[in-house]
Formats: sequence, C-alpha cells, structure tokens
Amino acid sequence: MPQRHRQPYPPEFRQRIIELVRSGRTPAELAREFEPTAQTIANQVKQADRDAGTRSDGLTTDEREELRQLRKQVKRLKMEKEILGKAAAWFARKSGTLPE
Repeated sequence: MPQRHRQPYPPEFRQRIIELVRSGRTPAELAREFEPTAQTIANQVKQADRDAGTRSDGLTTDEREELRQLRKQVKRLKMEKEILGKAAAWFARKSGTLPE
C-alpha cells in the first residue's frame, strides 16, 4: 500500500504548537487536540531548538537545505561527467584517435 504524503503544516501553525509545548503542554496532549502526532510535534520542537542553537544533535533547517542543494549539484555533475566521457569516447572513435 503506497504511503500518503501530507502537505507540510504552515509555519505559523508549527510555531504555535512549539510555543504551546514550551509553555508546558505535552506533545501527547496537543496531538489529541490537533492533527499532528505527538512524535511529529516532538520532532518539530527538536528542530526548532536546533535552529535556535540550543541543540547540537542534528542539522539545522538551513544546513539541511544546503545539504539537499549540494546533493542535487553532485548528482548533476556526475551526470554531466558521464555524458562528457561518452562524448569523448564517441569523438575518439569517429576521429580514429584514442585519448592518452
């Protein structure tokens, strides 16, 4: 059965949930009242703490975005390298010379 993916919660909603947790409400309590699961709420609080610099056990949102962009760039560069290698081999066969 394929997993269904839900649209991300709006930033204002996530921020409000985080504020409620920091004011003393538990993620489980909020999960019963609102849609996100207790684990989702706990994860959002942890990520907000990382972004604020109060936790160092993972990547910040900015670091995650940078990593995503770098992985995308590496994938593109590998593909370009492969294409250039194939083109060089094709031209070498056509011209009758082999690269040294």
